[in-house]
Parts: sequence; structure tokens; C-alpha cells
Amino acid sequence: MIEHVDPARDAIAAFRDLPDDRPIMMINLVRFRPQALYPAAHPMINKRIAGAEAYKLYRREAAAPFTRAGGEQIWTGTPELTLIGPRDEAWDIAFIARYPTGAAFLEMLRDPEYREAVVHRQAAVSNSRLIRCGEVGA
Repeated sequence: MIEHVDPARDAIAAFRDLPDDRPIMMINLVRFRPQALYPAAHPMINKRIAGAEAYKLYRREAAAPFTRAGGEQIWTGTPELTLIGPRDEAWDIAFIARYPTGAAFLEMLRDPEYREAVVHRQAAVSNSRLIRCGEVGA
């Protein structure tokens, strides 16, 4: 099974080709690792924490860059059943984040504080989906 944790370069390039001056919603589907997997040089390498706990660290440390970018979490839920789609794509959490513009989202990704926080997400997540959506009529 292919795991998707970080955006691929070609996906970021395609993102940059879309309009960057209007609000966007990002649908997030996330599956956690049973145990967080940190890189060898990271201070958390010898800590045994669950992926869900590492994701909480990510959310806490990424909160300021998310807010600076104008991000707003508009919905969060726990997926219960996939009615249409692959059954092996079970998710631990789903949420929708809204950004004032596509440019604001990219700005957040470049934020040095965000770049430090994202290591917790990478350690926490075994698989994910991140789907950019524009508003209907926009």
C-alpha cells in the first residue's frame, strides 16, 4: 500500500497553478501510526508515543503559523464508515480547514515555525489525504 504523508512536488506545482487569491477549503483525512516514527536525529526518537499523541504535538506547535495564515478549522469529525470508496481507507480523523487564499496556505507551509512543527505530523501519520476545494460559485 502506498502511504501518502507529505505533498508531492508535482502536486505543489499544480497547487501553485490554481488561483491563489480566493478562499479555499482543505479536506483532511488522516490515519495515525500505532507508534510515532521520528527521524534519527530528532530529540523525540527515543520517546515511545502513539501517532495520535504526536499529531496533538503537531497541532499545538502548528497553531500559531496556522492562525497567522488566516487558517480556520471549520469542521472536525471521526469517520465511522466508508459508504463509497476503498474500505481499506479507514481514517482516524477528518477535518476541513479554511484559508483566506491559496497563497496563505503556501505561506504557512514556508513558515519556519510550521516547518519545525511538521516533523510531528510526519512521525504521527501513516497515511492521509489532503484535498483542495474552491467554493461553489467562486
